This record gives sequence, C-alpha cells and structure tokens, in this order.
Amino acid sequence: MNEPVVVDLATSSVRALNAELHAPGAKSYEVRSPQGAHAIAAGVDTEITVDVRGHVGYYAAGMNDGGRITVHGNAGTGVAENMMSGTVRVTGDASQSAGATAHGGLLVIEGSASMRCGISMKGADIVVGGDIGPMSAFMAQAGRLVVCGNAGDDLGDSIYEARIYVRGTVGSLGADCVEKQMRPEHLTELRDLLAEAGLDHDPAQFRRYGSARRLYHFTSGNTY
Repeated sequence: MNEPVVVDLATSSVRALNAELHAPGAKSYEVRSPQGAHAIAAGVDTEITVDVRGHVGYYAAGMNDGGRITVHGNAGTGVAENMMSGTVRVTGDASQSAGATAHGGLLVIEGSASMRCGISMKGADIVVGGDIGPMSAFMAQAGRLVVCGNAGDDLGDSIYEARIYVRGTVGSLGADCVEKQMRPEHLTELRDLLAEAGLDHDPAQFRRYGSARRLYHFTSGNTY
C-alpha cells in the first residue's frame, strides 16, 4: 500500500495544498498542522483520499466532487458547502451551515452541528451523530438529513422534498414542516444511511419529518 503524501501547513500554504489536490500526483494525502485555516481541501474533483489531522476553519472540503475527505477534529462554518459527490467526514463538531446547498455525496459529522445544518440542501445526505442547531434544513430541496441527537427550533422551515430523520427531541418545527409516518421503505433507507455513516442506531428510534406541501402549491384561496 502506498504511503500518503504529507503536506504540513506549518511550512506550506493552503493555496499550494489545494493546487496539488486539484491536479493530484498521488491517490492519498495527509494534511498536518491545519491550525484552523480556511478552505482546506476545497474544490477537490477527483477520487482521492485526504486526511486532515486537526481543526479546520471556514469552507473545508467545499465543492467536493468525488474526494474522500476526513477532518480529524472540528470544522468551522460551511464544511462541505455545495458538495457534488464523494464523502466528507468530521470526527468532531461542525459550526453553522454544514453541508449548505450540497447537491450530492455524503457528509458525516460524528459530533454535533450548529445552526442551519443542511440549509438549502439539494440532494446530499447528511448524518449527524449528535445534535443540530436551529433553522436546520431551511428550504431543503432534496436529500436526507439524519440527526442521531436532538434538533433545535424551526427544523425544516419552508422545506421542499428533503427528508429529515431525528432520533431525539425537536425544539419546534418550521413553517410547512410536519411529522410523517415511518413506512418500511423509510426504515430501510435510514438503516442504509446509518450503516454508511458507521453508526449502529436502531432506525425504529427515529421519527421522520418533511413538507406538508402547503407553501409551494398555488390555490384559488391565494388570489385577490
């Protein structure tokens, strides 16, 4: 097995790192001394493996399209923002707007995520091992958000067709978001997502939430 290429940000720049990852000469990279720098491993568009050994700042792994990126620590605002495919894993906690606008791929946050997790998600899967903050999945259009802990206020506000699964409590539901029946196909879907994320919770412990479909259908009652 080939050893990963090591890039130490104590002696190299994020710009040089990302330039290498955009035209990789290896299949695997290890990033050391990230020290909370922003935009680490942003724009990866090939199937490479990147292990970041420490905490990262804003927009780590943003626009990921095929990479397998792991942050061995905490992540700042917008981790995996606008991800297209691949996987991003955060072994610690994530700040706000994790997975914002993500179109595809899988984001796993082993700890908790702050507010606006999955905002405007467009097809990605997000699995959070802990809690999420308020206004998560706001205007979420497609994809699945799985929360193994508790969810904050206004969950799923103005949601479209994304599906939300929560194991713990929900502070409150946002506009047009309602609890829905957990049918066998949803239990199967959730079991597969948890397994892919490396978690072994019982899908029967979760509740499902989604759109009541009252906000985006025109009715005659809305005319003047």
